[in-house]
Amino acid sequence: MIGKRLFRKMAGFGLILGLAGLIDGCGQPSAPAPQGPQKPRVALIMKSLANEFFKTMENGARAHQRRQPQVYDLLVNGIKDEQDVSRQIDLVEQMIAQRVDAIVIAPADSKALVPVCKKALSAGIVVVNIDNQLDGAVKADQGVQIPFVGPDNRKGARAAGETLARTLHAGDQVALIGGTPNAFNAVQRRLGFEDAMKAHGITIAATQSGDWEMDKANQVAAALLTAHPDLKALLCANDTMALGAVTALRAIHKDGQVQVIGFDNISAVQQLLKEGKILCTVDQHGDQLAVYGIQAALNILQTHAKPADRQTPVDLITKATLK
Repeated sequence: MIGKRLFRKMAGFGLILGLAGLIDGCGQPSAPAPQGPQKPRVALIMKSLANEFFKTMENGARAHQRRQPQVYDLLVNGIKDEQDVSRQIDLVEQMIAQRVDAIVIAPADSKALVPVCKKALSAGIVVVNIDNQLDGAVKADQGVQIPFVGPDNRKGARAAGETLARTLHAGDQVALIGGTPNAFNAVQRRLGFEDAMKAHGITIAATQSGDWEMDKANQVAAALLTAHPDLKALLCANDTMALGAVTALRAIHKDGQVQVIGFDNISAVQQLLKEGKILCTVDQHGDQLAVYGIQAALNILQTHAKPADRQTPVDLITKATLK
């Protein structure tokens, strides 16, 4: 009995000491220990992670965050393919619900993503647009300002087109395999290719969309080569589609006979550049593109600076320049 009573007394004494620790010298509850400011959370939302370009972008962003983990936290998401616009909208909605501080987005559709980006802005989230520019008219209609951080796609495509045109003759026929019609960068790359062909008197016999995908581009290229047997080149709006075009040429034993150009400088095309199966591509530095956007978002969060566009590097890559 004595042992039990002593145990109860000691337990009660321990409870009193515990409570006492919550009371300061004035008899008031002590304030919780102050905490430093929380790191901002930045969400990177990309297009198809099946595309090597966006995996490169993701890897570059993650490496940047690992070098300075005390500065910000990074959340990374992507969609299964370039056509899954509704899923990308859902991803933005999820980031709004999670109350991230900033969203850096490479939109799958230049028009359809504007309303949900406006919703993010209304929730106090900084939004930075990378890679594929959101439609200016739709942004104006929605009354939003969203900075674009990315390359001049028209300039890059024209440089590739000029390189091709110098190997051809006036009147030669080529075909253009473009990206998704509602993507601003697809439109700009088409215009850049057209600028170069027009300047050199090259005829664009046909233009079709390959939806940024290798399999679709393979089918489109095969159909174009059948319909236009005199084609001298296939102008592809990204490297993934260029790979599909090369496969189509190989199937009819014309690889190396019809020239192919691409855009993105993914690693998968570099051996083909060395072999002459692809004439040139354009490097928009995918490993740094998201980093540029993240840096812009962090700057806005830290300084409350007015959002501003930033043009990022774009470089022509040929067999001669390939490192």
